[in-house]
Amino acid sequence: MKSSSKLRLGGLLLAALFVFVLWGASGTSTEKGSTVLAQHEVTLYKSPLCGCCTNYVGYLRKKGITVNVIDTDDVDQIKMDNGIPKELWSCHTTLIGGYSVEGHIPTEAMEKLLTEKPDILGIGLPAMPSGSPGMPGGKTGPFEIKQFMSDGEHTLFMNL
Repeated sequence: MKSSSKLRLGGLLLAALFVFVLWGASGTSTEKGSTVLAQHEVTLYKSPLCGCCTNYVGYLRKKGITVNVIDTDDVDQIKMDNGIPKELWSCHTTLIGGYSVEGHIPTEAMEKLLTEKPDILGIGLPAMPSGSPGMPGGKTGPFEIKQFMSDGEHTLFMNL
């Protein structure tokens, strides 16, 4: 085989490998996210008029998570019924695996929650931080995700 043919074949193989790696990195395996989340029923309560909540549902679905969306005019009652401290309230509440997940929580935090199964009621990302899943704008700092207990106490769960 001539050296120019070897170079051409080597270049084609390298290009094929590059396409394979790129496809794998941006294909459905990465987009689908964790199988831990996919194994759980997810119910999200939101106001029927909230656009960022709808964006968050889209974020979860893009990750391959099946979401049962319940529109309600009394999201506050859902939060109170699930023991979410008022300081952690956001615009929507998600129930998954026996936990309450408040706000625009990245899936990495939910994966940690469902894998570690701590003895808490749930986790929350207070307010609606810029750049968090479903929210416009750029991320301005770490997302301080809090864990909360039945007595209303809340502490840091993780930073993302």
